Amino acid sequence: MPTIKSTFIALTLLALILAGCIQPNDPNRHTKQKAGIGAAVGALAGAIVGHQQDSSGGALRGALIGGAAGGALGAGAGYYMDKQQAEFEQQLSTERAANQIEIERLQNENLKITMNSEVSFDFNSSRLQPAFERSLDKVSAILNRYPRTSIQIIGHTDDVGSEVYNQQLSEKRARAVGFALEDRGVTAGRILTTGRGESEPRMTNDTEAGRQLNRRVEMLIVPAENIE
Repeated sequence: MPTIKSTFIALTLLALILAGCIQPNDPNRHTKQKAGIGAAVGALAGAIVGHQQDSSGGALRGALIGGAAGGALGAGAGYYMDKQQAEFEQQLSTERAANQIEIERLQNENLKITMNSEVSFDFNSSRLQPAFERSLDKVSAILNRYPRTSIQIIGHTDDVGSEVYNQQLSEKRARAVGFALEDRGVTAGRILTTGRGESEPRMTNDTEAGRQLNRRVEMLIVPAENIE
């Protein structure tokens, strides 16, 4: 099928060129990248179907239709998460500047919010600090505006103390954040909490600075599969 092959190669090259033109600080870069990938995949599928139905030009027509549809679908989740990320970054700018909260976009479109346990919990406790409650007000308000996501909350500790104790503390802290979100209107069915204890350190536990980074709660925000 030379027509399909040449069409797909041309559209793939176009998608790569467009992706290369996207600036690293573009707030919609993930949307544009996904749209380009979706267009290429849709073009190939459309070309195959079009060629099967009409070998005299059907592949090109199918590629154009499939590329447009694939581009829209590819951008769907990316656009949804781009908007959500922008709101988190704006609303939590003070916390980010103080290194209390980190916001990261993962390759699979998930958002990861990392909360420093030093400012979110009392020492050796799962009780939320009053000052951190205000940060959770902002987080929950955004989550409520974007209901087509699920939220995985993961607690982590350093290696001071027993492994069993640290596991239990990480679970309690994850649940505390989950309950706080529920109290602010986030649907319980969207929330899953778990603890990893001391098993997934970010840095060495041999220094206080490393232990401080390891004491954290992570929130993974995962888009639904059918966002268009």
